[in-house]
Amino acid sequence: QVQLVESGGGLVQAGGSLRLSCAASGRTFSSSPMGWFRQSPGKEREFVAAVTYSGRSTHYAESVKGRFTISRDNAKNTVYLQMNSLKPEDTAIYYCAADACIGPNCRRLTSKDEYDYWGQGTQVTVSS
Repeated sequence: QVQLVESGGGLVQAGGSLRLSCAASGRTFSSSPMGWFRQSPGKEREFVAAVTYSGRSTHYAESVKGRFTISRDNAKNTVYLQMNSLKPEDTAIYYCAADACIGPNCRRLTSKDEYDYWGQGTQVTVSS
């Protein structure tokens, strides 16, 4: 049974930083893309960041580019999201996602429809 477990969320003041972690179990994702999405009340779940299986290529939403960094440790089957210069509009539930696709030809990494496994989410609240 595949499980993705996020941690690291919390309450932070604007301008602060948080580091989210997502530990996968039940199968290895070292050959698959992984990503982060977020959802605010009344809004659709939106793409935040994605990383290819090797970790060499990353993708970001325009709203977080330059502030957030996604990375992965395949030995630990874990993906991270370093969030700096946080803004109140970053407040949301953050979800980790893993793709069942294997190898370098996985596409649509910015689409939530591409991902097959999801974590339960972790709340990030940024106060002004």
